[in-house]
Amino acid sequence: MTVFSHPFTDHYPAAVMDAFHEPFRRGGHTVDVLDLHQEGFDPRFTEADHAHFWGGPAPDGITEMHQRVEAADRLAFVYPVYWWGMPATMKGWIERVFTGGWAYQYGSGVDDRGKQPLNALLPSIPTVLIGIGGSKKRTYDKYGYDEAMRTQIDVGIFAYCGIDDVASHLIYDVEGDHNAPHRDAGLRQARGIATDFLAPGRRARTAKADHLAARASLSPVTLDIGRTSVRD
Repeated sequence: MTVFSHPFTDHYPAAVMDAFHEPFRRGGHTVDVLDLHQEGFDPRFTEADHAHFWGGPAPDGITEMHQRVEAADRLAFVYPVYWWGMPATMKGWIERVFTGGWAYQYGSGVDDRGKQPLNALLPSIPTVLIGIGGSKKRTYDKYGYDEAMRTQIDVGIFAYCGIDDVASHLIYDVEGDHNAPHRDAGLRQARGIATDFLAPGRRARTAKADHLAARASLSPVTLDIGRTSVRD
């Protein structure tokens, strides 16, 4: 299942999605494309969503989305990077669909929220994200935008709900005709991601453990300010 967020089906993000799907279709796999714009998904978190968060019934259409996710043995998300993250439509889909009691749960239910440990409920099926960015890689590297996105999305959303076998990829610097070589390279990159994603010997990712190990490996920095030593 691929979740896609872009208002046009004939622009570059759709071409990236099509390139990503090529190895799947050649291999005879079935691809369920959830085009959020074409299907008219409403990303707004409504009063009905709020009531469901506190134990009420699922809003119209959410159970259907659950069933589509449950039917997939792999998940993919393809989207343009807006303000160093997902588009609001895709983020809203996650906010409305990754619901308590289905994606995660504290203790035995709503009454245990904030009192009992988290139970992640989703199976850790292979999941891949492809973000399409207009900025250069060195910009992402300079400010740590890519790492911030992985922290928030890979760990904070997917691993939080049990999908720990998740990896994010970025295609950089694709805006404008002058970047045609980058756009061509991005399509090749998308095909390569799919080929690796389908490989029989593919090694499952452990996003949360990898993230925590990377943070633990950072050397502490000592800042001396006058007579005060601040350890960060």
